Amino acid sequence: MSAGTGGSTSASGTAAAVRAHTTELSIRRVGGAALRWLSDNRDGFRLGDDALEAEGDVNRSWKPLGELAQLCVAVRRHTNPGDPLHRIASDLLTFAWRQTGQGSLFLELHRLEPFATYPLEVYAAFASAGLRHTGYEKAAAPVVRTRGWQMTEQEPNRRLSVLNSERRSGFPLHGECGAALRRTWLGALPEPWMFEGPAGYALTHVIFHVTDWGHTVRHVPPPVAAYLAAWLPPWLDTCLEDEQWDLSCELLAVAASLPRPPSRSLVEEAWGALAGAQDASGALVEVGPGRRGKTYPHTFLTCYHSTLVAVFAAVLTLSRLGETMSRKGRGAQEP
Repeated sequence: MSAGTGGSTSASGTAAAVRAHTTELSIRRVGGAALRWLSDNRDGFRLGDDALEAEGDVNRSWKPLGELAQLCVAVRRHTNPGDPLHRIASDLLTFAWRQTGQGSLFLELHRLEPFATYPLEVYAAFASAGLRHTGYEKAAAPVVRTRGWQMTEQEPNRRLSVLNSERRSGFPLHGECGAALRRTWLGALPEPWMFEGPAGYALTHVIFHVTDWGHTVRHVPPPVAAYLAAWLPPWLDTCLEDEQWDLSCELLAVAASLPRPPSRSLVEEAWGALAGAQDASGALVEVGPGRRGKTYPHTFLTCYHSTLVAVFAAVLTLSRLGETMSRKGRGAQEP
C-alpha cells in the first residue's frame, strides 16, 4: 500500500514538473517572438527630425525609445550573456543609444527644457546600463538641486519615477521613496473594487519604480505586497477576459516583481491566453476585440508597447520561476 502511494506521488510530481517545463517553454516562446518583432521593427523607434522641436510629440519619440531602452536593460539583467534574448537586447540597446547621439541629444534637450523631467527619466535607463554622457550629467546636476525641480507638481507615481531616475543616474534623491509611495493610489491600499484602467497602470508603474523595474523585489513594503498578492489575481483575470493585453502584461510583470514569486496556476492560465493573442509575427496588440467586439489594427503604434511589456513580463516571470525551482532543489538536498 505504501509503495502504491509512493508511486502515485512520484507520478504526480513528474506530471507537475512536465507541466511546469511546458509553461516555461511557452513563456519563452512568447517573449522570444515578441523581442524578435521589436528587433525587426526597430525603425519605429527611431528619433525623427522633430525630436528636439518644441511642438514635437514626446509620446511618439522619446517615450517609445526610453521604453525600448528600459526593456533591453531588464532583459540583459535577467538573462545570461549567451542567451539569444540577451544578445538581441544588447543589440537593441546599442541601437537606442545611437539614436540619442551617444547621449549628446540629452544635453540638447536639457538646454531646450531645463526643468523637464522626462529627459532624465529616459536617460536613467541608459545610465543604469553604464551608458553615460558626462556633459548632460554636469548640466543637469545643478537643476535637480533646485526647489523648482524638487517641488514640480506631478502625479505621485511619476514622482517615484523621478526619484528612481535620480538614483540610477547618480544624483542625490530629492525626496524619500516611502513617503512618495504612500501618496499613490496603491500606497493607500484602496478598496479592490475601485480597480480600473488608469488605476491599474498607475499601480503597475509604482511597483516598477519601487523595485527598479523588477530588480529589487524586497523593496515592496509588506502591506503592499500582501494586498497585491490577494487582489492582483482577480484583477488580472478581469483584464484577460476583456482582452486588455497591454495591462495584463503589466500586471504579470508586477506579479513577478513581488517578494513572493507568482503562483504556477496564475502563470499557466495567463500566459496561455497571451500565447493565443500573439500574432504570427510576434506582435501583441494592446487591446483585443474582447466583449466590445471591436478589432484594432496591428500597427506599430498599437502593438509596440504591449509587445515590449510582454517581453518584460516574460523575462521577469522566467527569472522568478527559476528562483523557485532553485530553492526547491536546495531544500530537497537538505538533511
